[in-house]
Amino acid sequence: MSTSRVDLLRWQFDFTWSLFEFHLAELVPADFRWEPAEHCWTVRRGAHGWEPDFAEVEPDPIPVPTIAWTTWHIGWWWSVTLDHVQGRPPRDRTDVEWPGEDSVVEWLRGLRAEWSAVLDRLTDAQLDAPAPFPWQDDPEKTVAHMLAWVNAELMKNVAEIGQLRLLRAAGRQ
Repeated sequence: MSTSRVDLLRWQFDFTWSLFEFHLAELVPADFRWEPAEHCWTVRRGAHGWEPDFAEVEPDPIPVPTIAWTTWHIGWWWSVTLDHVQGRPPRDRTDVEWPGEDSVVEWLRGLRAEWSAVLDRLTDAQLDAPAPFPWQDDPEKTVAHMLAWVNAELMKNVAEIGQLRLLRAAGRQ
């Protein structure tokens, strides 16, 4: 039996998302902004809503992210990727606002639904087109590379969120 590249990438995405749902279902509001270390990145209330910690050059040592920061990060790269792949002007990092503990899971599920609609329209032939993001200046990278990157980035972020959730839960006992 032969599996198309689109089907394989879709399977990988759906599998990763199912792992995410395991953690999303268990998160409680206090999990999001729990700071696992003194040196961490989170989101903070600012003049214009929730504002993520951020630096253009990654600091050394790298701050430990909170679940709130990691969910904002997912929302940021996924929103910008969706903008690129759908031909919209990409949002600036500062235009992607974290929606808060009560709405973040719904926000992420909405991004998943939008991404799934994109995946449903793709053909194997379209996977060979130049990637609109994040390698728009590299003609060797294709839409297939972009999909694989989204899957890998999501899997990494899901693992981080899961680990943070489990560490916080272990500390409550």
